[in-house]
Amino acid sequence: MFNEDRVQELSGSGRMSVQGTVLKTGLLLLLLLFTAVWSWSAVAANPAIGFPLLIGSMIAGVIMVFWSYFQPQASPILAPIYALVEGVFVGAFSLVMATMVPGAYQQMVPQAVVITIAILMVMLGLYTGRIIQVTDKLRSMVIIATFGIMAVYLLTFVLSFFGIMVPYIHDGGPIGILFSIVVIGIAAFNLLLDFDFIERGESYGLPGYFEWYGAMGLVVTLVWLYIEVLRLLSKLNRN
Repeated sequence: MFNEDRVQELSGSGRMSVQGTVLKTGLLLLLLLFTAVWSWSAVAANPAIGFPLLIGSMIAGVIMVFWSYFQPQASPILAPIYALVEGVFVGAFSLVMATMVPGAYQQMVPQAVVITIAILMVMLGLYTGRIIQVTDKLRSMVIIATFGIMAVYLLTFVLSFFGIMVPYIHDGGPIGILFSIVVIGIAAFNLLLDFDFIERGESYGLPGYFEWYGAMGLVVTLVWLYIEVLRLLSKLNRN
């Protein structure tokens, strides 16, 4: 993504560091947790606002992700706002998914959080131990797979407005469960790309605002991973 010529074109005060990015990631997660708790409580008290909050926060989050991608220098402002907005989405989505499985209402969300953290730790261990190397080939494969999954979700979303439901992948049957496991695997491998970007950003001496950019990217992946784990648990608990 960055070579020496590209780095020379970038300007900004300070330099990106792994430690700085980790600290900013922690801050973003705290902001996300704050609005997630608020969103959960608000939707529980007034279920009618659930759908507008879900759609509004999802669209706003996507806009900020693309904005940050094309203007990384705006990341110090966009990243905290994104975390607050995405927390609204996470809280509302978590409540909706939990209420779909009444018997597992109190267990699903904590389980999803624990599993997400466990996957994060495993992937971090695999990366820092150099058990899995992030090569150009691996990076390309993960990116292609990610866009493939996003295309499936976008198609499913669009077709739903016409009353057309894509069969199997959202069901609790074997195909739906296998689909969720594959998507979780792809999301987990995206964590490796995030770790690699943060480490290379420090070695390239990217401007300091890329700490926010890297932290935001990591939070995006973690939220996606959590959502997919929650969806898998919902499918398993329906059976």
